[in-house]
Amino acid sequence: MINIVLYQPEIPQNTGNIIRTAMAIGARVHLIKPLGFSLDEKSLLRASMDYINDVDIIEYNNIDDFYLKNPNCNIFYVTRYSSSCYTDFDFSDVTKDYFVMFGRESTGIPHQILKNNLDRTMRIPMKINARSLNLSNSVAIVVYEMKRQQDFYSLATFETIKGEDFLIKEEFKK
Repeated sequence: MINIVLYQPEIPQNTGNIIRTAMAIGARVHLIKPLGFSLDEKSLLRASMDYINDVDIIEYNNIDDFYLKNPNCNIFYVTRYSSSCYTDFDFSDVTKDYFVMFGRESTGIPHQILKNNLDRTMRIPMKINARSLNLSNSVAIVVYEMKRQQDFYSLATFETIKGEDFLIKEEFKK
């Protein structure tokens, strides 16, 4: 399972979008406090739609609480300071639990955490003068690469709500 870990997220709309992405891929969301919002905030609920009810969301009082409750977890850290690309890592084993941590919108993951885990840090390549991408976009980029490596295991690869042949039905032919 993919576990999305948000270190002290600040913007409710980003977290709402991440919850929506988590629901779409069957991921769990871990929130490390303090949060810059409450989980019942209107903008978070609007961004997550009703998907917030379908996602396992776990809150932690702080980073120590997270590590205590997830000992020896298979965790990776996304940061612009890494020299490894997120595509350099192997996430293909669908039987493993993978954790991927993303930092605060304003300051990222604390540097000491990154220094202690250099071999597990990854970056999303950008132009040299770009400082960062939007947090929810960064999460989507990385977790969909993880699912791609798993051949989109457990995800529908065709339209399931309106039917696989929706676009080729008679009423759409010219």
